[in-house]
Amino acid sequence: MNNLSVATMAIIAANVIVSLKGFNDTYFFDRYKFGIGAIKSGQKERMLTSGFLHVDISHLFFNMFTLYFFADVVIGGFGSIKFLIIYFVSLVGGSLLALFFHKDEPYYSAVGASGAVTGILYAAILLEPEMQLGIMFIPIPLPAYILGIGYLLYSIYGMKSRLGNIGHTAHFGGAVGGYLSTIIFMPSLLVTDTFMMVILALPIVLLFVLARAGKI
Repeated sequence: MNNLSVATMAIIAANVIVSLKGFNDTYFFDRYKFGIGAIKSGQKERMLTSGFLHVDISHLFFNMFTLYFFADVVIGGFGSIKFLIIYFVSLVGGSLLALFFHKDEPYYSAVGASGAVTGILYAAILLEPEMQLGIMFIPIPLPAYILGIGYLLYSIYGMKSRLGNIGHTAHFGGAVGGYLSTIIFMPSLLVTDTFMMVILALPIVLLFVLARAGKI
């Protein structure tokens, strides 16, 4: 079992406290959720606060459960301060990408720590790409980099097809934040693990090529 660091406990506690407040206070939830119209009118803080709100207990649990499993890899590689930086860069990265792709949809809204958690997940994969991860419906563990690439390709598909009530854009933006932060904090990976860095960047490049071509 993981030994929860103070940084991980602080993030989980903040998510639980803010989410529980949102569950019981509709005005609070609506005031601090991600909303294109409100953000464009000047409420930029929503790009941060929305990352601590969740729709329900299962949404909150899934995000915190995922964070619990991958936080230690990032903290082990970078320390608690850089872990927190990656978390918040990924959170804001998810919000920025959502704002970019949905800027003409004033009623688009979203909540959840998924972007930040995806950034931590992607940073962990970059640090330990051969780490074995299990996934539902697949009977054998797979290397982390395979699942990371697959997840981003699925997110591109979800963005393109508007699949489900899921913030695919925020997930992808979070992964970009985690990827770039990891390179900044450990540029040596570009030399020591060049192939892995390139293939993990391919879905990110693909997204922006498709966006530029108007395919998303």
